[in-house]
Amino acid sequence: MFRVRLIEHPMPTGSKDPDVLLAWILDSMGLVRWKAEGTTVDEEQGAIHRIIMQTFLKDPLIGWDNAAISDFSGLSMTAVHNQMQKLREAGIIASKLSGRWHVNVLRGGSMAKAMELVSAQTRVIAKMRLDELGDVVKNSEKRMNMVSEDSNDVFRIDISESGPTPDGGDRLDAWIVDMGIAGDRVKIGDDLPRRVLIELAESERPLTLQTLSDRTESTRSRTQRIIERLRDAGIIERVAMRDRIAMDVYAGLMRQYNARGEEWLLGRGGLGRLEETVTKDLITGAKKDNLSIEKVEDILTPVPIESQRILLNTLGGRMPYGYRVAGSDSDAVTERVMQMIERNLRRLRTVAKRLDDSINDSL
Repeated sequence: MFRVRLIEHPMPTGSKDPDVLLAWILDSMGLVRWKAEGTTVDEEQGAIHRIIMQTFLKDPLIGWDNAAISDFSGLSMTAVHNQMQKLREAGIIASKLSGRWHVNVLRGGSMAKAMELVSAQTRVIAKMRLDELGDVVKNSEKRMNMVSEDSNDVFRIDISESGPTPDGGDRLDAWIVDMGIAGDRVKIGDDLPRRVLIELAESERPLTLQTLSDRTESTRSRTQRIIERLRDAGIIERVAMRDRIAMDVYAGLMRQYNARGEEWLLGRGGLGRLEETVTKDLITGAKKDNLSIEKVEDILTPVPIESQRILLNTLGGRMPYGYRVAGSDSDAVTERVMQMIERNLRRLRTVAKRLDDSINDSL
């Protein structure tokens, strides 16, 4: 069954070292889960790096059986079997039964061609699996009223052919497992990832972490881990909840005025950084104790959003953030995620071509 994990890493710009280029490809496909301390890239990357470098990149189509791979790499037959299983699932190698042994080849005869095949499969399967969100995501233009300022630079997603429906579950449960939303260690009967996804998919406005935690009756830490997986996959995004700034500024302003007074507010409280008219209106309202959330919102209307954030921070508050599905409907979400996937596949193809050229130049 085809299964690949895409993880965005900075490209090895300018490097022609085959070890470095191969390490980047393996890291970007999530094939190296644990790294050891070492003086070389090969030592750090471990078994799978050694197998590819010493066998498939030296002679891609000779047909390597596990015994030959074990001899060249110095790994046990069990270790070789486990690594070959990972490479087959990711679409990098192909196997054929010959007598008692499976013989393995690098697909297409080069890393560049293998990545072309991996890209084609990934693209088709990802589109099929993301289309399944159409049964879950509620269409809502209102959801996208707030402008996204999400600067999450991490992209990580599992893409897998449809797996079996879990016992007692349905196709959504299978989708959550196949796409990596449930994590690497899936607990039987744990429906929290499903409930978090449904809450977000059906909501017409961003939901805070605390709201999601309350609605799913789970801890903030467990809920946050699921949110981060969905966010890393590009399915949801973080949004600054500007409609709550006035409420938090009002609460912080009155608390600090009563505790520390006007002088502190004008100095460390941050009001002195604002326009004089805005500062005067806020201080006067605090003195007369006639401020309200609505009045603070009106007073702050001409203040740039970045200045409002700074004011909130200096008053001891934090910018309130919520999470939402990253599109008004499932098609918009699919398009967004597919763009991220294509960007990563394009990088894989580029580095794979550079790896082949580097190896050919060294011959």
